[in-house]
Amino acid sequence: MAKTATTAAADGDPAKLKRELRVLVKAILEDEDNKNYAIEDAIDRAKELLSALKDLKAGKRTTSFNSLSCPPQFRCPLSKRLMRDPVIISTGQTYDKAYIQKWLKAGQRTCPLTQQVLSHTLLTPNYLIRDMISQWCKTRGIEIPDPIGCLNEDEVTEVDRDHFFSLLNKMSKSVPEQKAAAKEVRLLTKRMPSFRALFGESSEFITLLLKPLIERRDSWSDGIDENLQEDLITILLNISIHDSNKKLVGETPMVIPLIIDALKCGTPETRSNAAAALFTLSALDSNKVQIGKSGALKPLIDLLDEGHPLAMKDAASAIFNLCMIQDNKARAVKEGAVGVILKKIKNEVHVDELLVILAMLSTHQRAVEEMSELGVVSCLLNITRGSSCARSKENCIAILYTVCINDRTKLREMRDEECAYGTLSQLAQEGTSRAKRKASGILERLNRAHNLTHTA
Repeated sequence: MAKTATTAAADGDPAKLKRELRVLVKAILEDEDNKNYAIEDAIDRAKELLSALKDLKAGKRTTSFNSLSCPPQFRCPLSKRLMRDPVIISTGQTYDKAYIQKWLKAGQRTCPLTQQVLSHTLLTPNYLIRDMISQWCKTRGIEIPDPIGCLNEDEVTEVDRDHFFSLLNKMSKSVPEQKAAAKEVRLLTKRMPSFRALFGESSEFITLLLKPLIERRDSWSDGIDENLQEDLITILLNISIHDSNKKLVGETPMVIPLIIDALKCGTPETRSNAAAALFTLSALDSNKVQIGKSGALKPLIDLLDEGHPLAMKDAASAIFNLCMIQDNKARAVKEGAVGVILKKIKNEVHVDELLVILAMLSTHQRAVEEMSELGVVSCLLNITRGSSCARSKENCIAILYTVCINDRTKLREMRDEECAYGTLSQLAQEGTSRAKRKASGILERLNRAHNLTHTA
């Protein structure tokens, strides 16, 4: 044959594939003693050609060597594909290196085929199988890709899928089985993008996962297991990290309410991960709207107010993302965000991060009024004078600019600051471009007010 199936497919020439296939079919049907083809070899080649034709009809330019017919012993039990880099594990079974490494990386310590516990995790190259595969490919003109970097982390194997469904089924069984399955899913979704991707295939999978929480939602006092709740909420966080899952997770019924429940009555780690899950989901504007309407801002603000070090940053990040929507700014202000944030800033807690949120809220009229009432001017002037963070100074001066526009009585405090320390003038010369504009705007107002007073 002048060309192999893979070469002809690469050339996009179905006519050549069909000609070769006719020869093979004739050899198989009419002449079992054909000297050019053993019957078994001819059947394998015919399968390859049919696969190549199928790919061409589907619009694919090439036929992956993994889709070609090959002896079962050349296929990895995990991927069901032709092995690139066969290795032996402690039980004597052979796997493609990339796939068994993925299995071990996920925390598994058993042989996928025999379920025997591995005595060690060393991988020994199987040179015999590798040479046999190389020879088999060579006779068919198939080039094996370089094994390095060949594994797509998002790829789902049949073993992954079977294990995934077995774990979901356990969520409908006894509490000990639920807890064991949840712990394993938590680990798998943390380490394996493919498991995160599986949840994105259907909202039904997410509902099955959360069945223990949904069934007990009306009877928290009866005792949802805290560890089980923590694991399930953390799984939601892990799933939401996968960008293509965010919309599906956010729109699955009960997800947002269950996360909010966890914000209110979970362990510190559960509440922290619940806040982190809302932050991750709120990357989508549609989710921002839904989360805000669901009442998440109040428990997030409460979590920030309580000051648990594990949860404050996650709560602040979620509040920031949500308040990019104007309606959520109003909700945050109504729920007391300004007072809580200012209290934390005055206590020198996460100052740089919270100033970003305060600057965002300063576009809301009621928020500015509250800031004035709570003594924001002296607080922010002190930070502006003493901070080494250019971005924090910028946020301070942006807030101060808004305050002085809305409340002229604060101009005297700013004038006293300028006379004593020259803070505004320095920032107008050395700050970021935005800080320079805002500082210059305040100085202009101070000068205008001074001139009016002098004229009077």
